[in-house]
Amino acid sequence: MSTKRLVIKLGTSTLTADTPRISRRRMLEIARQVVLVREAGHEVVLVSSGAMQAGRERMGVQKDPRAPLPVKQMLAAVGQTHLMRAWEQVFELFDVYVGQILLTRADLNDDRRRYLNARDALTATLAHGIVPIVNENDAVATEEIRVGDNDNLSALVANVLDADLLLILSDIDGLFTADPRRDPHATLIDEVPLIDDDVRERATGSRTALGVGGMNTKIQAAELATHSGVTVVIANGARPNVIVDAAAGASVGTRFLAQARSVEGRKRWILSERAAGSVHIDAGAARALRQGKSLLPVGVREVVGDFERGGIVDVLDESGRTLARGIARYGAADARKIAGRQSDQIESILGYDFAPMLVHADDMVVLDR
Repeated sequence: MSTKRLVIKLGTSTLTADTPRISRRRMLEIARQVVLVREAGHEVVLVSSGAMQAGRERMGVQKDPRAPLPVKQMLAAVGQTHLMRAWEQVFELFDVYVGQILLTRADLNDDRRRYLNARDALTATLAHGIVPIVNENDAVATEEIRVGDNDNLSALVANVLDADLLLILSDIDGLFTADPRRDPHATLIDEVPLIDDDVRERATGSRTALGVGGMNTKIQAAELATHSGVTVVIANGARPNVIVDAAAGASVGTRFLAQARSVEGRKRWILSERAAGSVHIDAGAARALRQGKSLLPVGVREVVGDFERGGIVDVLDESGRTLARGIARYGAADARKIAGRQSDQIESILGYDFAPMLVHADDMVVLDR
C-alpha cells in the first residue's frame, strides 16, 4: 500500500461526544485509530477544534455568545494548553509524540515565504514521526487574519501539505439530499464528483450547540481542497473505526472527488490566498481561460477592489461565479485603464508595458472548466 498523507479535522462536537466537556474516552479512541493508520504506513495531521470549550471547562464558565473578543481569546489561551495536555496524555499511551502548531490565515496567505515556512514546519514534524496537532491561534488572531473556522483551516493545511485525503469529522454523517432533521426521506449522498450549485444549495449552514461551523463551511473547505488535488470525506466522528476505514478507502460519509491529480506548489499557494480584488470578464475571455489561455485586458468588463501589481484576484464570469484565481500583472488602477482594450494599446495608455496579459496562464488556477 502506498503512503498516504491524511489531514483529519476534528470538530468540537466530536471531541466532546456531544457533552459539555472534552471527552477523554473519545480522544483516546481517535488516538487509537490514528496509531493504526500510522502503523499502516501513512502520515497523519490532526486539526483539532475545542480550545475555547476546553477553556470554559477549565475555568468553570458557561458559553456566552455575547462575551467580548478578549475574553474569548483568554479562554482559547487557557483551553489550548488544557487540550494539548489531554492529547499528549492519550498519545503517550501508544508511545507517540505530538507537536502543537498554531496558525492564522496570515501564516498561510500573506506571502509565499510564510506559506513555505508553515509547510516546512509541518513536514519536518511528520518526518520525525510526530503527530502535528493544528489549531487556529485564537489567542492572537484578529478578524483580518482569522480563518474563522477549522473546516477551512483544515483545507488550507491539506493544501499546504499536498495531502491525499482530508477527513472532516463532526456530528453529521455527511451530505444529504435534504436536511435530515426536517425531511424524513432525506438520504445520504455517498459520492460527489463535482461541487456545483446544487451541492452548495444542500449545505444549510446549520450550527451545532458547541461548534461554529455547519455544512456550508464544510462544503467551502471541500471545494478548496478538491481543487488542490485532495480527496475529501465528510463523516460522523462517532462512527466506529471511521478514521481507519476512510484511510483504507472504504465508503464512509460523503466522498468529494479531487478535481486534479496534482497541483504544483505555486498554484496551491494561489488557491490558499485570500483575493485582494476581482475582475469580471466576458464570455469570450471565459472560454479562453477554460482552454488554458491567459486573461487579456480586452476580455475584462469590470475591475473591483484596490489590489496592487502581484496581488491575488478572483476572475468572475458573466454570471458572477468565480471562474479562476490568479496573480495580477497590473494593479487595480492600471487594470481599470486597460480593461476592454487590446494588448498592443497598453503602452500608449499607461506609458509602459509590463505584459500583454492581465493574468498569465502560469499564474492562474481555473476552478470551473
